[in-house]
Amino acid sequence: MPRLSQLSRSVADRVVLITGAASGMGRATAHLFADEGAKVAVTDLDQDRVDAVVEEIHTAGGQAAGWSLDVADLSRIHEVVSEVQATLGDIDILVNNAGISVGATLSQADEDYEPTRQRSMDVMLSSHQRLTRACLTQLTRNGDGRIINIASTEGLGATAFTGPYTAAKHGVIGLTRSMAVELGRTGVTANCVCPGPIVTGMTEGIPEAQREKFARRRVPMRRYGIPEEVAHATLSLALPASSFLNGVTLPVDGGMTIQNT
Repeated sequence: MPRLSQLSRSVADRVVLITGAASGMGRATAHLFADEGAKVAVTDLDQDRVDAVVEEIHTAGGQAAGWSLDVADLSRIHEVVSEVQATLGDIDILVNNAGISVGATLSQADEDYEPTRQRSMDVMLSSHQRLTRACLTQLTRNGDGRIINIASTEGLGATAFTGPYTAAKHGVIGLTRSMAVELGRTGVTANCVCPGPIVTGMTEGIPEAQREKFARRRVPMRRYGIPEEVAHATLSLALPASSFLNGVTLPVDGGMTIQNT
């Protein structure tokens, strides 16, 4: 029996570059795309951890290659993008996931505050622009490229003592919207995922009792999410069938941002 639908929900054989892919949400995203048949470029700071994720994917029968990448290093970005193209083929999907979480207070001395502010912007905002620009010719070649920027629910609100992080995440949402408007005519879509409380390396330092209390009080689903739940949202935005989803900001937060009390 022939299919009635026309749009594909397969990413098989499409090339996806994922930053921050050696742990947490990035690792889960790499695994999921590989499970769905994509060719995955795994990038992160530590080559050994990158290699471990690549080996996991190969063991499961997937396709992947790995590169060490500091997303704040523009020259290295261009090197890696060129090497990914030569190794796996033209990039179809870019997932800007790399992030850091460093607290900062407005009352700190400049020598403490300024490096945190600069590094936060370099890693979580400027890198999204730089990687997109580096991949742009490849993403636009067929009129069906996908850009998914990972922000945070901090981009939809704010928490004290996280000014640089919060500013960067608000910036990611604005940048995504600008990309969506600028690139829409090429057929490339740009969308943003905003994870809420997720069990990752960034949150594992929070005492379990404190996490449980937060979830009961703030999250309608009364729990933290897991990285794979964020990865599935990312995959959905990358599908060929998601061709009319553009400039979307998608919270993956168990309903946290809509709860009034």
